[in-house]
Amino acid sequence: MDRKRYLECLAADAARLRTVAATDLAAEVPSCPGWTMTDLVRHVAQVYLHKTECMRSGVEPRDWPPDLTAEEPLALFDRAYRALVTEFDTRDDDTPSPTWYPPEQRVGFWVRRMAQETVVHRIDAELAAGAEPVSVPDDLAADGMDEVLIVMLHHLARTWPEEFRHLVPDPGQRVLIEVPGRAWLARFDEDGVTVEPVGTGGSGEPDATVSGPAPDLLRWLWGRPGAPAPRLAGDPGAVDRFRAALKLATE
Repeated sequence: MDRKRYLECLAADAARLRTVAATDLAAEVPSCPGWTMTDLVRHVAQVYLHKTECMRSGVEPRDWPPDLTAEEPLALFDRAYRALVTEFDTRDDDTPSPTWYPPEQRVGFWVRRMAQETVVHRIDAELAAGAEPVSVPDDLAADGMDEVLIVMLHHLARTWPEEFRHLVPDPGQRVLIEVPGRAWLARFDEDGVTVEPVGTGGSGEPDATVSGPAPDLLRWLWGRPGAPAPRLAGDPGAVDRFRAALKLATE
């Protein structure tokens, strides 16, 4: 996906999130236990403002978040979204910016991350409001799968392997995650978990396979209900360990 497409998706999902949230700010968010819709809206706004400050100042902000409780939630969301897209408009993707992902210390990382952050929380808002879900576009969903599998699970499991080793009772197990046109292979080894993109049909025989349409699998990977269950084949224990590793990486 290119920058233009990320920003189109970000705009659409931010607008949808706000519209749905406005219907009931007191609603509980089932996919984020303990949160109300107000908490969800404030969280997204704080994330937007944090990334804006990272880009604006060039350093990770300290003492975050500031006290924003005086602002009405939707007004805060509107202000934060405007600040974020204004900052994106003034910088190209290769402009340096601090991020938590060492391979990409640039604004383009945040363009992608904010598009993906927003679509997942838009789903949360729909679940809280009982609203008819809007399907995630195929390109955004497949990109979101790549992000959560490579940037989150693979990176975090290799950075802090001691946190993931307890999930590897049988080193060498492999789980293939597959959508039309793309696939990723998660491998359990002595150091924890690795994930890499693979050519569809070219990974050999995995211990388990998880497959389906990208929009459904994106929700499954993030533990968001409401989509048809993926197709599961092979060792269910390997799938369970994969889900446990993913949950650990995304909490």
